[in-house]
Amino acid sequence: MSIEKIQPDKLFKRNVGGHVLYSHVVVASGEKLVFVSGQLARDKDGNIVGPRDMRAQIKQVGENLKNALEAAGATLHDLVKTTTFVTDIDEFFKHVDVRHDYLGVGLPASTTVEVRRLSHPDLVVEIEAMALLKE
Repeated sequence: MSIEKIQPDKLFKRNVGGHVLYSHVVVASGEKLVFVSGQLARDKDGNIVGPRDMRAQIKQVGENLKNALEAAGATLHDLVKTTTFVTDIDEFFKHVDVRHDYLGVGLPASTTVEVRRLSHPDLVVEIEAMALLKE
């Protein structure tokens, strides 16, 4: 299995607060793809962590992603693509350090989209992910 992260010289490298936010291109070869459904800021009992608190929710979502990947035998290092949905993109970019603690480990290809709302009014961030493993 190999994962190559590429930051083409001819493309702008998004950097916020000294953190590169994603890889423009991820070339992945391997035998097992792991797809993780959109993770929300809910604890194991289904309680919303940090209602309307972007920072707290990014951290909980990061932990949920880590736990979901672990269940498949993967780690954050194996991430190749994430899609993030946020209800306030300006607020989201104030907390890239927390996002970087989780997604910066693997620096996957990434898309972030502002949406009107998520599945509950107290939820402000959701992240789905893909990882690659060798079988």
